[in-house]
Amino acid sequence: MSAQPVHHHTSEGGERVPRTADGIAAALSPARRMEFYRELGTAQLDQAEAVLRRWWCEAMLDADPEGDRLTAAALDGTLPLASVSSVLARRQARGLPVD
Repeated sequence: MSAQPVHHHTSEGGERVPRTADGIAAALSPARRMEFYRELGTAQLDQAEAVLRRWWCEAMLDADPEGDRLTAAALDGTLPLASVSSVLARRQARGLPVD
């Protein structure tokens, strides 16, 4: 199993998309924002965190200036891949969450 490399583009030391419902919503298009709020609003309490995590990933891609290029490369099968273990090791080395 492999995953694409994670590149965090931050400003002033923070993440491009804050890990909050409002931060996620702000990074999404209006239509996707409504979908996000609808999914979050109907999620069971024990599933709310999973909904936030999934949509944060979506918002990070939406807010990435290279997002369209990354999506096209993924669909074309030309996106460089990295092993999950190497991504986790890199995240741990940076003090980022790995769960």
